[in-house]
Amino acid sequence: MDMILVTTPDIPGRQITEAIGLVRGNTIRAKHVGKDILASLRMLVGGEIKEYTEMLTEARNEAILRMKTEATTVGADAVVNVRFVTSQVMSGAAELLAYGTAVKLAP
Repeated sequence: MDMILVTTPDIPGRQITEAIGLVRGNTIRAKHVGKDILASLRMLVGGEIKEYTEMLTEARNEAILRMKTEATTVGADAVVNVRFVTSQVMSGAAELLAYGTAVKLAP
């Protein structure tokens, strides 16, 4: 069974038997000069900046994968209360953090 991830404190139809603790995954991504040029041009005409959308989607997926890996390592069946945080760590680079509570479920 694949790891269950939810943003809620419980999982409908499943009983949480143990809270193992906090698990997290993060990644830091830097802007790409070529994509910056395209993004700057897009800002002039308006609309979605697809280059940044793609970068953040990739970062979010990587952070989730790392969180799931940590949850699996500690023996969790699921992660509840999943949250995301982004922050600038330096000019041109941002961190994306995924975190939640690793739990065991009743069979």
